[in-house]
Amino acid sequence: MLEDTQNITKQIREGNLKEFERVFKEFYPQLCLYALRFVKTKDLSEEIVQNLFCQIWENRKKLNIHTSIKAYLYRSTYHNALQVLRKMGSHNKYKEYIKHHFDENDSSTNKLEEKEINKIVQQTLSSLPQRCGTIFKMSRFEGLKYQEIAQKLSISIKTVEANMGKALKAFRHNLKDYMCFF
Repeated sequence: MLEDTQNITKQIREGNLKEFERVFKEFYPQLCLYALRFVKTKDLSEEIVQNLFCQIWENRKKLNIHTSIKAYLYRSTYHNALQVLRKMGSHNKYKEYIKHHFDENDSSTNKLEEKEINKIVQQTLSSLPQRCGTIFKMSRFEGLKYQEIAQKLSISIKTVEANMGKALKAFRHNLKDYMCFF
């Protein structure tokens, strides 16, 4: 089993997309169910696992697995899910603080923040490459699944995932000061 893992890791490190896709297809559904146990929403569990595979592919040249590929993926999913839960917990604490220390009826402040956020969203969308922006809009605004987007645009699911990863990274970076509102 360890020899298999070393061979798989070597192939992925060398950029073998077929091997990477095989691992993705084999483990993706199981990992989503595993992540679901922690985060309790299907969309968030899928996002955690998709981000994990994006990270693996982006950092494939440094990939070095000393256990089985299965153990590595499950452990990584577990840590990523905990990280998401920690972030959600701190955001919830911040929301509670705001709720107790500021007047909720101060709509002028809320409208100003909403305008600022909308401006940043529009700027981020316009700064994305065209296909990346289109994929993001189809996913987040039209509610399409990655498979549906891939079919409509005649591209692979991997391309959709990679572009969504880029878009989400850009939004997280540009909206980091406002994450507590989401």
